Amino acid sequence: MRSVAGQDGDTASAAYTERLTRRSGARWKQLLDVQAPYRWNLRRILGERRTLDVGCGIGRNLYNLPAGSLGVDHNATSVQQCREAGLSAMTSDEFLAQDPAEHGGFGGLLAAHVVEHLPADGAVDVIAPYLPYLAHDAKIVLICPQERGFASDPTHTVFTDQTRLGGIARDLGLRVEKQYSFPLPRFTGKVFTYNEFVTVAAR
Repeated sequence: MRSVAGQDGDTASAAYTERLTRRSGARWKQLLDVQAPYRWNLRRILGERRTLDVGCGIGRNLYNLPAGSLGVDHNATSVQQCREAGLSAMTSDEFLAQDPAEHGGFGGLLAAHVVEHLPADGAVDVIAPYLPYLAHDAKIVLICPQERGFASDPTHTVFTDQTRLGGIARDLGLRVEKQYSFPLPRFTGKVFTYNEFVTVAAR
């Protein structure tokens, strides 16, 4: 997975891991359990599918994925933090050095808040190497922030809407099953930081 530079540094750096930790540890987020609707959405899409979480960061989604799921990230500090929290995680290099047969075919692939960090032509190159590790009936979930969320992070490089996400899925040889705005209607993305574009695809 490529590194992306920004005002707050490289997404592969320890400083970036610290930034993710600060943001996710905000007291108000813990009190309100702001992740609840997003957990529900992932469970609705993936069910009990063992999932490969590509670009897992510090494990925000990995905590909520079914047993046997695995996180992968190019940031070794983030991977180590996941492991210390009891999550299964590997660096991208560690994972891709393994034979796909060793993993038995993941039933899902999640790339949440990954594509917007990549160069315009980088998403297919980053995601494609993970496809051989998936089962033939796997679900692939691509999630990106809408306008307000995109503007909130200096390491975001390319605004990625449903049209672009659908194009990435098709370039990967996938079939787009559905696309929607979550958790609120599309128009709220200009003012609500945590509104997302969700694309669900299949092989």
